[in-house]
Amino acid sequence: MGMSRRKRAKVFRGAQYAVLVIVVLLLAVFADWATITHAFFNLDAAAQQFPAIIQTALVNTVIYTVLGFALGLALGLIFALMKLSSVGPYRWIATVYIEFFRGIPALLVFIALGYGVPLAFNLRFDIYSTAAIALGLVGSAYIAETLRAGIQAVPPGQVEAARSLGMSASRAMITIVIPQAFRIILPPLTNELILLTKDSSLIYLLGLARTEYELAKFGREGLNATGSLTPILVAGLCYLIITLPLGYLSRYLERRTGRKKQQGLEVEA
Repeated sequence: MGMSRRKRAKVFRGAQYAVLVIVVLLLAVFADWATITHAFFNLDAAAQQFPAIIQTALVNTVIYTVLGFALGLALGLIFALMKLSSVGPYRWIATVYIEFFRGIPALLVFIALGYGVPLAFNLRFDIYSTAAIALGLVGSAYIAETLRAGIQAVPPGQVEAARSLGMSASRAMITIVIPQAFRIILPPLTNELILLTKDSSLIYLLGLARTEYELAKFGREGLNATGSLTPILVAGLCYLIITLPLGYLSRYLERRTGRKKQQGLEVEA
């Protein structure tokens, strides 16, 4: 008699664990730990990164990200409303903008702002403005689509109830629809903030003074100075200081939104 489904699943799971243990043992036995330790866990090289990596690089990364996200959120809201507008040209402009900035790499946006715009229009921005505009343009395209979906997810009955109370369409949108849409889209907005944090590393292309270094640039300079990959590892850990709490926040908001949606369905039932 063949094994039951539960027993087959148990055997398969046990085989996976066995393979994992074998792989770990092989790595432990055959890895060149001396080279790995020198390359990735050089304590002297790590010590050289502090406290500057926290006081300068980590702070700058946060500043670049927050500035870019703030601009992206403002532009994203404008273009989301334009895409939902009944006025044709508004929808066309919003569609072209969103598809353009979602379709090109953020790298090209940084290069265009850092080199193309100053050359073509004789306009020069400081590094913080350049980072904010580049991240804001890229982020706003994704945020606009997220906001549009959130606005459309608000039950139409909410708007109808507001209009029946004498509210204008614009007032109902501002006071009723948009606040509810933001509650719906908080998890994906948090994910967008994480993506902008990582995209902020592209600012290194424009040439930075040491006081303007972000984490990736600081880690690269540490690699050149020490000949060890440890500074890159330290920079990666600093990114996790930012992104891990945001990831937990996103999951918490998803669970909270899911519970509220379930409670709403139960009330309607």
